[in-house]
Amino acid sequence: MSHKLKIAGWITVGALAGALTTVSLQTVARGTLAPLPLEELQQLAAVFGMVKTDYVEPVDEKKLITDAISGMVASLDPHSQYFDKKSFKEFREGTSGRFVGVGIEISQEDGLVKVVSPIEGSPAYRAGLKPNDLITKIDDTVVKGLSLSDAVKRMRGEPNTNVTLTIFRKDESRSFPVTIRREEIRTISVKGKVVEPGYAWIRLSQFQERTVDDFVRKVEEIYKGDPNLRGLVLDLRNDPGGLLDAAVAISAAFLPENVTVVSTNGQLAESKFIYKAAPEFYQRRSGADPLRRLPAGLKTVPLVVLVNEGSASASEIVAGALQDHKRATILGSQTFGKGSVQTVRPLGPDTGLKLTTARYFTPSGKSIQARGIVPDVLVDESEEGNLFSLLRTREADLEKHLASGQGPEVKDPARDKLREEARKKAEEEARKAIADRKMPELGSDKDFQLLQAINQLKGRPVLISKTQVIENKNEKKEQ
Repeated sequence: MSHKLKIAGWITVGALAGALTTVSLQTVARGTLAPLPLEELQQLAAVFGMVKTDYVEPVDEKKLITDAISGMVASLDPHSQYFDKKSFKEFREGTSGRFVGVGIEISQEDGLVKVVSPIEGSPAYRAGLKPNDLITKIDDTVVKGLSLSDAVKRMRGEPNTNVTLTIFRKDESRSFPVTIRREEIRTISVKGKVVEPGYAWIRLSQFQERTVDDFVRKVEEIYKGDPNLRGLVLDLRNDPGGLLDAAVAISAAFLPENVTVVSTNGQLAESKFIYKAAPEFYQRRSGADPLRRLPAGLKTVPLVVLVNEGSASASEIVAGALQDHKRATILGSQTFGKGSVQTVRPLGPDTGLKLTTARYFTPSGKSIQARGIVPDVLVDESEEGNLFSLLRTREADLEKHLASGQGPEVKDPARDKLREEARKKAEEEARKAIADRKMPELGSDKDFQLLQAINQLKGRPVLISKTQVIENKNEKKEQ
């Protein structure tokens, strides 16, 4: 990253353990410490001593200290966090797009793990796993009853170790074991295709280290197949975020050079910064700017950006920048509303502290925190309406969430009732056969919002939402 950046190191905007974050990883410790409240520290030491000597059974001293730090940081807001050795490793894996495992995209079906797709070239791909395969056992553990995250943890492990998966292949009506050797997997965060002649779709599932290079390659591939592109859909639905420099780069791919993409503001001097659409603001390493390979037409091709309640942080930065500069039409539902910046400082070789240090703002100065990006065109997720969006947690739903800093929040008192109705619909939907369910795969020919985005690009009528309510719409900006 360029020396011009005042916030040094690694900046990410993403999701970790369900908490959507904007993060700056600094490798340099703070030069000075704030004065310490001695009386309170004496109380802390007294409590530590009492627990150690008087508790019913011996306690681990290190665990007591770690839990005290975790509790102190967690009490601030939903996104500040102390990283122990294990969680720090998981955090770095999440932003690098690399992990050790078998290499499958998965979901849940009837309490089992369903293979959505094996990652091309991965151990699972070479072992012959197919989409729609169901995993019933991981080694000797029955999958039924496990959460998806627990199943993932059991399939991941150390490089060059084996895991045995018991597979049920429905179309062959048989179960069989497959032993797979784990290895480092590189996830693919960019998908895309020509939907029909002249119109293309590119989906970003997360902003990772390789996202910009993968995005450039996908755009080159699309333009090679259809050099006369007349419209493009950038799909950021359910994209929880990731690296901030990747978000700045994706924005810069569509915007004029040197315009503002996003700004940050907080108590620290280095947290007050403006990121612009120029290489020094998104390139981490020396070398050629990957965006220079993009077709010139990408700067002017008509653009629609798809967002929903699951679009957060880095996704909101991109959508906000393209909306404010009137470069794209934003279509879909109001986004998550994750607009705070966390700084991650290593506390040692394998532990760290993630602390909220700033809010970020769109080019026009709007805070996204606890509000989100409001689309130019509100479109439901299906023709029947926004069936399940109310079930998704947004930033404003999180306990102790940071306020926007631009006026009071306005809550919709009817939302809890609507959420209960949506929960019942979701339960009914889950009981239906897969072919009859109303929520098709994103990017498919039955993807309602994508079809509306193509209509928008063609100048055809769009089926706008008649039911969506914008949260905090009466929020007033304070100078």
